[in-house]
Amino acid sequence: MKTIKRSIDINAPKKKVWSVMLDKHYTKIWYSQFSEGSYADTDWKPGSKALFKDDSESGLVGKVIVNDPNEKVSVEYMGLVIAGREDYESDGAKSVKGGRETYILSEKNGETHLEIECDMSPEYFDAMSSSWERAMIKIKELSEVK
Repeated sequence: MKTIKRSIDINAPKKKVWSVMLDKHYTKIWYSQFSEGSYADTDWKPGSKALFKDDSESGLVGKVIVNDPNEKVSVEYMGLVIAGREDYESDGAKSVKGGRETYILSEKNGETHLEIECDMSPEYFDAMSSSWERAMIKIKELSEVK
């Protein structure tokens, strides 16, 4: 796997950025930069399952590894979801297994620095890199709305 690394400075406190990153109201908006209709089905508690799906009920299965509120959240991929069915055994599922997606926030003078790291298989690296660029801008826009 290759790791996508992105960061952005946001003129908003960490608490607001955290809310935009994890609250369902906001995630449906910025997840659309990856695939229209995408959403997360999870409570974001450490050890909880996280399903990242789109309108076709397909996507990724993960497990929340870290959730330090307003600081860091990390999910480890375990497999795929295909048409609503979890898949842990196919070659595709095995290719994402063990990959991580991590968000780290730091704040200075009321401005938040958001860093993401996302492990990605080489065949999706370029497409997902550009999707992450758009997603980070959308997180910034949503966070900076007063």
